[in-house]
Amino acid sequence: MTRSRRIAAIAALVLALPLPLAGAAMASPSPSPTVAAASAPVAFHGQLPRPTGPYAAGEEVLHLTDQSRTDPWVPSAGPRQLAVTMFYPARQNTGEPAPYMTLGEAQNFVATRVPPGTGVQPQDLVNTKTYSYTDAKAAGGKFPLVVLSPGFENPRATLTGLATDLASHGYVVALVGHTYEDSGETLADGSTSGCALCDSGAPDSLPDSRAKDVSFVLDQLTGHHPAWRLSHLIDRDRTGMAGHSIGGASTLNAMADDQRIQAGVNMDGTFWAPIPTDKLEGRSFLLLGKQSNHAAGGGDASWGQTWAGWNGYKPWLAVAGTNHGSFTDVEVLAAELGLPLPPGTTTSPERGMQLTREYVGAFFDQTLKGIHQPLLDGPSAANPEVLFQQP
Repeated sequence: MTRSRRIAAIAALVLALPLPLAGAAMASPSPSPTVAAASAPVAFHGQLPRPTGPYAAGEEVLHLTDQSRTDPWVPSAGPRQLAVTMFYPARQNTGEPAPYMTLGEAQNFVATRVPPGTGVQPQDLVNTKTYSYTDAKAAGGKFPLVVLSPGFENPRATLTGLATDLASHGYVVALVGHTYEDSGETLADGSTSGCALCDSGAPDSLPDSRAKDVSFVLDQLTGHHPAWRLSHLIDRDRTGMAGHSIGGASTLNAMADDQRIQAGVNMDGTFWAPIPTDKLEGRSFLLLGKQSNHAAGGGDASWGQTWAGWNGYKPWLAVAGTNHGSFTDVEVLAAELGLPLPPGTTTSPERGMQLTREYVGAFFDQTLKGIHQPLLDGPSAANPEVLFQQP
């Protein structure tokens, strides 16, 4: 079996949602079994947890085209196109509620990612309450920039809960949809891409391709002629990146290729060899994953190898009772659909998102804003699920 097909086979078993196409090709080698769909359809009124910071979360979607690069997965499509959702600190009580996905994205997601029998309709996903607002008035000031990269087969929307919370705490967030790598991203012409890679699995070149996507996005946001009308909000000297699953693994590649990224976070993603830790040059990196596979000495040996390979600030946190989807919106939406948690999951979806927000936010507050965060100093009685690893 080839590497990509082996990954695809693993992916078919591992997601928090019991989906026909799994969203965790970079998940741990000891995946949880799938979960049966809900026994009867339930009324679905999706709602993400409310952001916890003092700002509202503004939202705007950018459509960017890299004219210098042919799409690596569908060359016939021409130059690489990306949909990027920008979240930003905004004034309270301005703007209109933003949709969770476009209708095209929601149609693809329901068709390929949601188990049959749930009764959820594409418009239900569109209407999921995100607590982000289009046309919201931007807050004054300049803010660090954080790029977010989702897991393989998961559209960018599945990291909205983290993105809105970061924006509410004073970050500009660029949530990147990696075209043809997930259930679908709506492009500039209104069409919604499908997944060109899902049948064969993620190729070895995917982390490097994502690194190129991210560098292009940074160029478009911080160059001399920025593509975003609110680019003045970005503090160009303070940039971080976080990703889930292969998005987390790709964060390391992006940092190795682009010195502008000062701090990175991997949320439960296996690193792919070769691991370029020699190019990090003392920059900071957070490992945040489920205890069942990402504790020191656990089943994913790539974390220990990576942790040992660089000399920067590198906290390693394993979260007890979580699964691969606990660091995304997926678990929250699954619970609202009435789907059972995967076996071995004891941490609720809401708690998983809370911990993800707290620790990712604290890490960027400390590394990008220079504000010491006692939460990162060691174990907390308030968060007994979070286990600090000492390899």
